[in-house]
Amino acid sequence: MPPTGGLPAKILTVQRIFAAADIGSNTAHLLVAATDGEIVMRIDNFNEWIPLGEVVARHREIPKELASNLVSAVKEFKRLANAKQAEQLYVFATEGMRMARNHAEIVQLIRRETGVSVEIISAKREAELSFLGVGLDSRNLRADVMFEVGGGSLQIGVIKDQKLSNQESLPLGTGRIIAESGLTSPCPTYAYEAAVRYIESTLDRSECIFDANFGVASGGVGRGLWRALHPDGEKVLAREEVEYMLWCTRRQPIERLVSRFNVKVKRAGTLLPGALIYASLMRRFDLDQLAISEFGLREGAILEMAKQK
Repeated sequence: MPPTGGLPAKILTVQRIFAAADIGSNTAHLLVAATDGEIVMRIDNFNEWIPLGEVVARHREIPKELASNLVSAVKEFKRLANAKQAEQLYVFATEGMRMARNHAEIVQLIRRETGVSVEIISAKREAELSFLGVGLDSRNLRADVMFEVGGGSLQIGVIKDQKLSNQESLPLGTGRIIAESGLTSPCPTYAYEAAVRYIESTLDRSECIFDANFGVASGGVGRGLWRALHPDGEKVLAREEVEYMLWCTRRQPIERLVSRFNVKVKRAGTLLPGALIYASLMRRFDLDQLAISEFGLREGAILEMAKQK
């Protein structure tokens, strides 16, 4: 049986409300939550699918249409944060924005149109915030490695003594893989093999790979696989389940995947590249199973804001 963990039931004693939003490589996502600095209680969520990872991987910049979508999303973030009386709204951006050559122009546009400053965070800070958030439900799992896969990058965190001892960012995101290989569902052999070669050659450059005892995954791609494979809510994915997802998504059209796995069309498009990445990670780290955390970047940012005040 897999280890179990998480925090014991606790009443939120001092309720302070914060809002954190990350502009990722697949979505722009806001969380409004109450916290006492130790636990986080979600109040409201809002997200919009904005595929920066794939688009920027193809064109190296954020086009006007996606820039307009980002402005609209941040306006809504600000409105919701104010409506829920959040003390602070922190908006940050990750790999999709980091790799865009016009990211400074986009940040200025958002600031001018919304009055909200967006911080483009480093890969190291991204891993640190994810680790802080993942601890909300995974601190007792004794995991020694953490993964976060997005649309533009993969974060690997090495955990020792319940601390993040090392981290690494690799250009392995679902959108980037689609752009590099032409991956589709169903998928022609040439595109599938191109995606596999890209993933394997990128992981060959990793300095963090080792035989792990237990791993935990965070982020939308991992949670997307989990929700598709586990409508029962069990928070552990077996390697065989990820391999099944590979088999199915390689052969079935998107509309069949939507029906079979009860996911939205855009999320269905990330199942194949996401399964490819996680299957490769589980083989490389010799993991038979992987815990899925329901928390991550945004919750980590909420906890950080509470502790800084």
